[in-house]
Amino acid sequence: MFGESEDRFRRVADTAPVMIWMSGVDKLCSYCNQGWLEFTGRALDDELGNGWADRLHPEDLPRCLETYTQAFDRREPFRMEYRLLRHDGEYRWILDQGVPRFNTDGSFAGYIGSGVDVTERKLAEEALSRVSQRLIEAQEQERSRLARELHDDIKQRLAFLAFTLEALKQGLPAAELKQQIGNACKQVVDLGSDIQALSYRLHSPRLELLGLVKAATDFCAELTEQQRVNIDFHADNIPQRLSQEVSLCLFRVLQEALQNAIEHSGVRCFGVLLCGQENEVELTVRDEGSGFELEKAIHRPGLGLTSMRERLRLVGGQLSIDSKPQHGTTIRARVPLSPSAKSIGST
Repeated sequence: MFGESEDRFRRVADTAPVMIWMSGVDKLCSYCNQGWLEFTGRALDDELGNGWADRLHPEDLPRCLETYTQAFDRREPFRMEYRLLRHDGEYRWILDQGVPRFNTDGSFAGYIGSGVDVTERKLAEEALSRVSQRLIEAQEQERSRLARELHDDIKQRLAFLAFTLEALKQGLPAAELKQQIGNACKQVVDLGSDIQALSYRLHSPRLELLGLVKAATDFCAELTEQQRVNIDFHADNIPQRLSQEVSLCLFRVLQEALQNAIEHSGVRCFGVLLCGQENEVELTVRDEGSGFELEKAIHRPGLGLTSMRERLRLVGGQLSIDSKPQHGTTIRARVPLSPSAKSIGST
């Protein structure tokens, strides 16, 4: 195997700082190195066949078997994380990577893989996620407070000022002065409208009162009018009861993705699809504009890609981006549904 005798390979594998395993063409485990056996505290015979799966966390087992089986059938490399019971009774997170192996004549021989304990990394990620969630919650609370102040205080005061200026204009004889005050009145009214729009962008009451579809529909309509663009919005089979966290997450991703597209794509037509599947809700924002190189864009400030990913991760969702220079951009956000969510018809 790999130009070495089996005995030599096993000696090397047993001294490796990672857990190593092999399986045959029947998908069954045929070898585990000393590192694996020391981790589990079991004998080699206990791990062979399907015995290794006895130590996997019950919640992770179906997903791992599906990942392994699909990769095996396609002869493709795979990568997965799961919890494995250590010899002291503690479940530890393992990053497992496997690749197909072949005989010298090119025939398929099974798989070989390695596992590394990544528990400390997972704990650090969870701690960072909790901090990020608290920051996002604090941000939303601040947005809500600012929205109330803008709508209930500043807008009312501006309305009163406009009324006062209008009254002054009626009592002045000078035509030029009337025109100037009239212009001032219009500016104040326009400012009030702008502040109301800002209030909506900071915190949409329609999202809480009327739901995600109505809030998204209104946002696209208002953005169309304000930015002089064409947004083709469709929603289909959206669950009747989405959690506030999921609705807010998808709404913020929609805002970020559309505003980025309008600013950076170089085109004025955009497509938005909000679609409910059996187990998830998917949001797609598409344009046929200039596109970008994803690796460079991730590190570019102002696009909010990291923020969108973090928001989705907090609700168990995923973000995928398909973009190439001069070939447009498609952003997809997928969020899993709880079993209790019930869908309604097309919108």
